Amino acid sequence: MFNEWFGLIFVLINFVFVLAFYRLFGKTGLFVWIGFSTVLANLQVVKTIEIFGLTATLGNTMYGTAFLVTDILNEKYGKTEAKKAVWLGFFTLLTMTVIMQMVLLFQPHEIDFAHESLATIFGILPRIALGSLCAYLISQFADVYIFSYLRKKFPRDHQFWIRNNGSTMISQLLDTAVFTSIAFLGVYPINEWWNIFLTTYLLKFLIAIIDTPFGYLAKRFPKKA
Repeated sequence: MFNEWFGLIFVLINFVFVLAFYRLFGKTGLFVWIGFSTVLANLQVVKTIEIFGLTATLGNTMYGTAFLVTDILNEKYGKTEAKKAVWLGFFTLLTMTVIMQMVLLFQPHEIDFAHESLATIFGILPRIALGSLCAYLISQFADVYIFSYLRKKFPRDHQFWIRNNGSTMISQLLDTAVFTSIAFLGVYPINEWWNIFLTTYLLKFLIAIIDTPFGYLAKRFPKKA
Protein backbone atom coordinates (compact mmCIF):
# COMPACT_ATOMS: atom_id res chain seq x y z
CA MET A 1 0.00 0.00 0.00
CA PHE A 2 3.03 2.31 0.06
CA ASN A 3 2.46 3.66 -3.46
CA GLU A 4 -1.20 4.39 -2.72
CA TRP A 5 -0.80 6.49 0.42
CA PHE A 6 2.49 8.02 -0.68
CA GLY A 7 0.86 8.85 -4.02
CA LEU A 8 -1.83 10.86 -2.22
CA ILE A 9 0.83 12.77 -0.29
CA PHE A 10 2.69 13.34 -3.57
CA VAL A 11 -0.43 14.78 -5.25
CA LEU A 12 -1.15 17.12 -2.33
CA ILE A 13 2.44 18.39 -2.20
CA ASN A 14 2.38 19.14 -5.93
CA PHE A 15 -0.73 21.30 -5.59
CA VAL A 16 0.58 22.98 -2.42
CA PHE A 17 3.64 24.06 -4.40
CA VAL A 18 1.38 25.48 -7.13
CA LEU A 19 -0.35 27.64 -4.51
CA ALA A 20 3.02 28.65 -3.05
CA PHE A 21 4.30 29.79 -6.46
CA TYR A 22 1.14 31.82 -6.98
CA ARG A 23 1.01 33.29 -3.47
CA LEU A 24 4.66 34.34 -3.51
CA PHE A 25 5.13 35.42 -7.12
CA GLY A 26 1.64 36.11 -8.48
CA LYS A 27 0.91 35.57 -12.15
CA THR A 28 4.64 35.27 -12.92
CA GLY A 29 4.81 32.28 -10.60
CA LEU A 30 2.04 30.55 -12.53
CA PHE A 31 3.86 31.08 -15.84
CA VAL A 32 7.06 29.71 -14.35
CA TRP A 33 5.16 26.67 -13.07
CA ILE A 34 3.77 25.94 -16.55
CA GLY A 35 7.25 25.68 -18.06
CA PHE A 36 8.56 23.80 -15.03
CA SER A 37 5.70 21.29 -14.96
CA THR A 38 5.80 20.41 -18.66
CA VAL A 39 9.49 19.52 -18.38
CA LEU A 40 9.15 17.53 -15.14
CA ALA A 41 6.07 15.64 -16.33
CA ASN A 42 7.95 14.39 -19.39
CA LEU A 43 10.91 13.31 -17.25
CA GLN A 44 8.73 11.52 -14.72
CA VAL A 45 6.82 9.60 -17.40
CA VAL A 46 9.78 7.25 -17.95
CA LYS A 47 9.20 5.73 -14.48
CA THR A 48 6.57 2.98 -14.25
CA ILE A 49 4.81 2.08 -10.99
CA GLU A 50 1.94 -0.09 -9.76
CA ILE A 51 -0.86 1.72 -7.95
CA PHE A 52 -4.32 0.41 -7.02
CA GLY A 53 -3.39 -2.79 -8.83
CA LEU A 54 -2.84 -0.85 -12.08
CA THR A 55 0.36 -0.34 -14.04
CA ALA A 56 0.89 3.37 -14.57
CA THR A 57 3.59 5.90 -15.38
CA LEU A 58 4.46 8.89 -13.25
CA GLY A 59 3.96 12.36 -14.68
CA ASN A 60 0.16 12.44 -14.49
CA THR A 61 0.16 14.51 -11.31
CA MET A 62 2.65 17.09 -12.51
CA TYR A 63 0.85 17.26 -15.85
CA GLY A 64 -2.44 17.76 -14.00
CA THR A 65 -1.04 20.80 -12.19
CA ALA A 66 -0.59 22.51 -15.57
CA PHE A 67 -4.33 22.27 -16.18
CA LEU A 68 -5.06 23.76 -12.77
CA VAL A 69 -2.68 26.63 -13.51
CA THR A 70 -4.30 27.48 -16.85
CA ASP A 71 -7.71 27.36 -15.15
CA ILE A 72 -6.52 29.78 -12.45
CA LEU A 73 -5.10 32.11 -15.11
CA ASN A 74 -8.32 31.90 -17.09
CA GLU A 75 -10.44 32.51 -14.01
CA LYS A 76 -8.52 35.49 -12.66
CA TYR A 77 -6.73 37.03 -15.65
CA GLY A 78 -8.73 35.97 -18.70
CA LYS A 79 -8.47 33.66 -21.69
CA THR A 80 -5.62 35.56 -23.36
CA GLU A 81 -3.28 35.00 -20.43
CA ALA A 82 -4.26 31.33 -20.24
CA LYS A 83 -3.49 30.88 -23.95
CA LYS A 84 -0.13 32.60 -23.47
CA ALA A 85 0.68 30.07 -20.75
CA VAL A 86 -0.23 27.19 -23.07
CA TRP A 87 2.18 28.45 -25.73
CA LEU A 88 4.87 28.94 -23.09
CA GLY A 89 4.50 25.33 -21.96
CA PHE A 90 4.51 24.03 -25.53
CA PHE A 91 7.69 25.84 -26.54
CA THR A 92 9.38 24.86 -23.27
CA LEU A 93 8.62 21.20 -24.01
CA LEU A 94 9.65 21.54 -27.66
CA THR A 95 12.91 23.26 -26.74
CA MET A 96 13.80 20.63 -24.15
CA THR A 97 13.11 17.82 -26.63
CA VAL A 98 15.21 19.32 -29.44
CA ILE A 99 18.14 20.41 -27.29
CA MET A 100 18.41 17.16 -25.34
CA GLN A 101 18.28 15.10 -28.54
CA MET A 102 21.23 17.18 -29.78
CA VAL A 103 23.04 16.66 -26.46
CA LEU A 104 22.79 12.90 -26.93
CA LEU A 105 24.52 13.15 -30.33
CA PHE A 106 27.78 14.34 -28.74
CA GLN A 107 30.33 11.53 -28.48
CA PRO A 108 30.98 10.90 -24.76
CA HIS A 109 34.51 10.87 -23.36
CA GLU A 110 35.91 7.52 -22.26
CA ILE A 111 35.63 8.58 -18.60
CA ASP A 112 32.01 9.74 -19.00
CA PHE A 113 29.52 8.00 -16.73
CA ALA A 114 26.34 9.97 -17.47
CA HIS A 115 25.64 9.39 -21.17
CA GLU A 116 23.83 6.08 -20.83
CA SER A 117 21.60 7.43 -18.05
CA LEU A 118 20.81 10.55 -20.08
CA ALA A 119 20.05 8.37 -23.09
CA THR A 120 17.63 6.32 -20.99
CA ILE A 121 15.75 9.42 -19.86
CA PHE A 122 15.92 11.64 -22.93
CA GLY A 123 16.25 9.07 -25.71
CA ILE A 124 12.58 9.45 -26.52
CA LEU A 125 11.33 7.82 -29.67
CA PRO A 126 10.21 10.50 -32.17
CA ARG A 127 6.71 9.03 -32.18
CA ILE A 128 6.36 9.41 -28.39
CA ALA A 129 7.78 12.94 -28.49
CA LEU A 130 5.34 13.85 -31.27
CA GLY A 131 2.46 12.35 -29.31
CA SER A 132 3.37 14.34 -26.21
CA LEU A 133 3.66 17.65 -28.07
CA CYS A 134 0.42 17.18 -30.03
CA ALA A 135 -1.52 16.02 -26.98
CA TYR A 136 -0.30 18.95 -24.90
CA LEU A 137 -1.22 21.59 -27.47
CA ILE A 138 -4.65 20.15 -28.31
CA SER A 139 -5.72 19.40 -24.74
CA GLN A 140 -4.49 22.64 -23.20
CA PHE A 141 -6.22 24.83 -25.77
CA ALA A 142 -9.34 22.71 -25.38
CA ASP A 143 -9.15 23.31 -21.63
CA VAL A 144 -8.89 27.08 -22.11
CA TYR A 145 -11.85 27.30 -24.50
CA ILE A 146 -14.06 24.87 -22.57
CA PHE A 147 -13.36 26.73 -19.32
CA SER A 148 -14.27 30.04 -20.98
CA TYR A 149 -17.49 28.55 -22.33
CA LEU A 150 -18.45 27.10 -18.95
CA ARG A 151 -17.69 30.41 -17.25
CA LYS A 152 -20.41 32.02 -19.38
CA LYS A 153 -22.86 29.23 -18.53
CA PHE A 154 -21.90 28.97 -14.84
CA PRO A 155 -20.54 32.41 -13.88
CA ARG A 156 -20.98 32.37 -10.10
CA ASP A 157 -17.99 32.04 -7.78
CA HIS A 158 -19.32 28.91 -6.11
CA GLN A 159 -19.67 27.28 -9.55
CA PHE A 160 -15.91 27.26 -10.11
CA TRP A 161 -15.88 23.50 -9.52
CA ILE A 162 -18.06 23.05 -12.62
CA ARG A 163 -15.74 25.17 -14.76
CA ASN A 164 -12.61 23.56 -13.36
CA ASN A 165 -13.68 19.92 -13.41
CA GLY A 166 -15.68 20.15 -16.63
CA SER A 167 -12.86 21.71 -18.64
CA THR A 168 -10.11 19.57 -17.13
CA MET A 169 -11.87 16.21 -17.40
CA ILE A 170 -12.85 16.77 -21.04
CA SER A 171 -9.46 18.13 -22.06
CA GLN A 172 -7.64 15.34 -20.20
CA LEU A 173 -9.76 12.83 -22.12
CA LEU A 174 -8.59 14.47 -25.35
CA ASP A 175 -5.00 14.49 -24.11
CA THR A 176 -5.06 10.80 -23.26
CA ALA A 177 -6.71 9.85 -26.55
CA VAL A 178 -4.28 11.86 -28.70
CA PHE A 179 -1.12 10.78 -26.86
CA THR A 180 -1.89 7.07 -26.57
CA SER A 181 -3.11 6.93 -30.18
CA ILE A 182 0.01 8.55 -31.64
CA ALA A 183 2.47 6.84 -29.29
CA PHE A 184 1.01 3.35 -28.89
CA LEU A 185 -1.76 2.59 -31.39
CA GLY A 186 -0.39 -0.06 -33.75
CA VAL A 187 2.56 -0.72 -31.43
CA TYR A 188 0.49 -2.67 -28.90
CA PRO A 189 -2.55 -4.89 -29.53
CA ILE A 190 -5.80 -2.94 -29.35
CA ASN A 191 -6.76 -4.43 -25.97
CA GLU A 192 -3.40 -3.38 -24.47
CA TRP A 193 -3.79 0.11 -25.93
CA TRP A 194 -7.29 0.29 -24.43
CA ASN A 195 -5.95 -0.72 -21.00
CA ILE A 196 -3.25 1.97 -21.16
CA PHE A 197 -5.84 4.54 -22.23
CA LEU A 198 -8.28 3.69 -19.42
CA THR A 199 -5.63 3.50 -16.70
CA THR A 200 -4.04 6.80 -17.69
CA TYR A 201 -7.35 8.64 -17.92
CA LEU A 202 -8.63 7.23 -14.62
CA LEU A 203 -5.61 8.61 -12.77
CA LYS A 204 -5.95 11.99 -14.48
CA PHE A 205 -9.68 12.01 -13.61
CA LEU A 206 -8.93 11.47 -9.92
CA ILE A 207 -6.24 14.16 -9.91
CA ALA A 208 -8.66 16.61 -11.53
CA ILE A 209 -11.12 16.06 -8.66
CA ILE A 210 -8.40 16.54 -6.03
CA ASP A 211 -7.22 19.84 -7.53
CA THR A 212 -10.60 21.59 -7.10
CA PRO A 213 -10.13 22.77 -3.47
CA PHE A 214 -6.75 24.20 -4.43
CA GLY A 215 -8.43 26.17 -7.21
CA TYR A 216 -10.84 27.69 -4.69
CA LEU A 217 -7.91 28.63 -2.44
CA ALA A 218 -6.13 30.27 -5.37
CA LYS A 219 -9.25 32.33 -6.11
CA ARG A 220 -8.95 33.88 -2.63
CA PHE A 221 -5.39 35.07 -3.18
CA PRO A 222 -4.98 38.75 -4.11
CA LYS A 223 -4.23 39.43 -7.75
CA LYS A 224 -0.57 40.20 -8.42
CA ALA A 225 0.78 41.50 -11.68
